Amino acid sequence: MVAYVRAGAALYDLGVIPVAVYGSGHDGDAYDPAKAGVLEAVGVPYLGPGRALDEAVLRELRPDVVVDVTYDGKSPYALDAALVERLGVPLVALSVGNELDLPAVLDRFAALAAGLRIDGREGAGPEGVGAEATEPGAADPAAPVPVVVGSDAVGPEIVTPVTASPATGPGQGAALAEFEAAEAALREAAARSGLGVLALSGAGPEQVHLARPHAWPELAWLAGLGVRLLDPGPGPGANWLTADWVRAAALRPDLVLFDNREHATPPYALPGGVRLAPWNPETPPSPAAYARFFRDLAEALAP
Repeated sequence: MVAYVRAGAALYDLGVIPVAVYGSGHDGDAYDPAKAGVLEAVGVPYLGPGRALDEAVLRELRPDVVVDVTYDGKSPYALDAALVERLGVPLVALSVGNELDLPAVLDRFAALAAGLRIDGREGAGPEGVGAEATEPGAADPAAPVPVVVGSDAVGPEIVTPVTASPATGPGQGAALAEFEAAEAALREAAARSGLGVLALSGAGPEQVHLARPHAWPELAWLAGLGVRLLDPGPGPGANWLTADWVRAAALRPDLVLFDNREHATPPYALPGGVRLAPWNPETPPSPAAYARFFRDLAEALAP
């Protein structure tokens, strides 16, 4: 399996190791530490931006499936579908857009990971180095329905929605328990603080992208946990309102979640006393990754 780095980091957390990963148009020739999870540390090769992938290199890797994400439900986010079609392997692009809530996004990645393991396409999981993969086709009445990724099913969204627990897979019971505990900690911190939180992505000293909370599954979920997220108000843009830093300051945030990916710039010109906390808009969709984010945010909200 070759995957977009966000998807690959999530699948690693869920017990499936990519052969290699690639970035998006925002990424350079090296891993973005904010997006990589532990992939670089465990030696998963990074191939560079997806739309600049060398087809010959990809063929040498002989992937049996390519996994990407989609925001519009129509096309893969980080690479050209035609490239994968020429390889003759399945392309799976799982939605991370706002038509799904965060648990549904996590469920789809868990179901895909379970399907890849059942189909024998996994490597060694983070807690199962050297473990044998399940034989393809082996019956296991306790296992979730495998995700079908047939060789002819090349398209942006070929995984039938499956209701599956994010706990599916080696070691995931503990990860799900930590996710639920982190939710509880964040709910308590949000109730005590009442701080107004603004999520944004810096684009230089003159420009900033202000996140619309309802457009992001994780931000909408934070709101449901009681975090008082600030909406930037009317204007163009479905996911972001692009404005200047004066507009951001006018919203009077108590805490700013700033985009910590390498292509984003640090916050500029915010009022004194505003708290800052990093936010990765491409957090790997796994219970473990979101548990860490929730814990960090709960600490940032604490008095």
